[in-house]
Amino acid sequence: MIYTPGEVRALTPVRRTVELRARQEPDLCDVFLCHAWDDRRGAAKELHDLLVAEGVSVWFSEKDIVLGLPFMREIDRGLAKSRTGLVLVTPALLKRVDSGGVSDKELSELLARDLLIPVMHETTYAELRKISPLLASRNGLNSADDSMADIAIKIAELVAVEDDLTASLTSTS
Repeated sequence: MIYTPGEVRALTPVRRTVELRARQEPDLCDVFLCHAWDDRRGAAKELHDLLVAEGVSVWFSEKDIVLGLPFMREIDRGLAKSRTGLVLVTPALLKRVDSGGVSDKELSELLARDLLIPVMHETTYAELRKISPLLASRNGLNSADDSMADIAIKIAELVAVEDDLTASLTSTS
């Protein structure tokens, strides 16, 4: 995969955090997928499926929240059980964040640490900046530059530390 200089700058701190969390808590999910409810059967499901096909373990509300369990508590658990977070920034997400929905709460937690990878889809950083200057200040990946399949590959490469850890543990044994 070819990365732009901006992607390298944006993803390097996330990679360091992923590696550290993988050593400290090896049983965590690779990524938490933050998305707008309206995208759950479209772009978010597509990204989820592409990531899983690349071997990435994804916490995704559509599959990980069991009917009848407290929604916000399960979101909180999902955030705690994930090494890093993806936020799928779409026009629907911009509306949700602007109105203070669940996505807004998820973003607050992810923005507090070097855990966040924005994935822009069918919107721009200029539009995002109007709603969330903090999130817009984070560079990430953009479906205007790469296909969703290429974005999934980049994310898989970013979070692929277990194989590295296993290899280093095996080589020292």
